[in-house]
Formats: sequence, structure tokens, C-alpha cells
Amino acid sequence: MSELENPQEIWDVRFASAAKKQKKKIPQEVSEQLISLLWDLEHHGPTQPEWSHYGPLKKGPGIPADAYHCHIKSGRPTYVVCWYIVNKQNKRMEIFYVGTHENSPY
Repeated sequence: MSELENPQEIWDVRFASAAKKQKKKIPQEVSEQLISLLWDLEHHGPTQPEWSHYGPLKKGPGIPADAYHCHIKSGRPTYVVCWYIVNKQNKRMEIFYVGTHENSPY
């Protein structure tokens, strides 16, 4: 049985309310990259080493535990996505930031 046939293998990825608002403001080209990242998160989980500048984030103000980030568009401006694991057992993640690197929470 493949991952697509087994719904328990798919991660539930949701957007925090702030991230929902942020994603409406990004350019179309960046939005397409966000959709690709979302698919990868749903089908391969929170670890995304193939994405540019992927890495864990240190817990701190505005940064939850088990948080990660990557760049979905390089150059000026660079666009970043940040997410964290809400519940590993139930395979739930939440995207808490989508936007430019200069405004990112880390």
C-alpha cells in the first residue's frame, strides 16, 4: 500500500491564522513554491532537507518547540516558511510564518 492509499501516512498541515493572512500577500510565483512545500510536508513530514536553507529553529519568543524553516524563494526579497510539529503521534503540523526573511520571527 502506498502513502497516498494510507491516510495515516499523510501529515495534517494547517496554517496559523497569521500565516493564512501572510500567504494572501505573497506573489504568485512564491505561492506556487508554498504549494509545493505544503505537498512535501504532507507527504514526507516535517524534515525537508531538499529545500533551500532548511533547518530547525531554536525555541524562543515566537518560536515553538520542534520548529523548522526553509526558503521558498531566494534573492531579494527571500521568502521563508516556518512550521512546527503540533503532535507527532497524530502527524499534525502548523505553518506559523510565511513571508520575507527580513520579517521572519527568527
